[in-house]
Amino acid sequence: MRIVKELSQSDIRITIFDWNEKYIIKYEIGPLEQTYKISKWDIDSEEGLTSKILSEELLNEIKLRFDEMGNTLRKIFT
Repeated sequence: MRIVKELSQSDIRITIFDWNEKYIIKYEIGPLEQTYKISKWDIDSEEGLTSKILSEELLNEIKLRFDEMGNTLRKIFT
């Protein structure tokens, strides 16, 4: 597995990996992370992938999911 790119958008750290004919996209905020696997055959270029994973719509969805994950984690430990 190799790191293709590391980015930061707002408070989200984004790492793109290349592994086994897939791109693995990891979004991280604090102790939480979301990981997505995308076939390399579904993406026309690394630049195209970067623009898609940084889209405002996708990042808003990911932030909402992080909020839900954080709420679940707090419920477990309170």
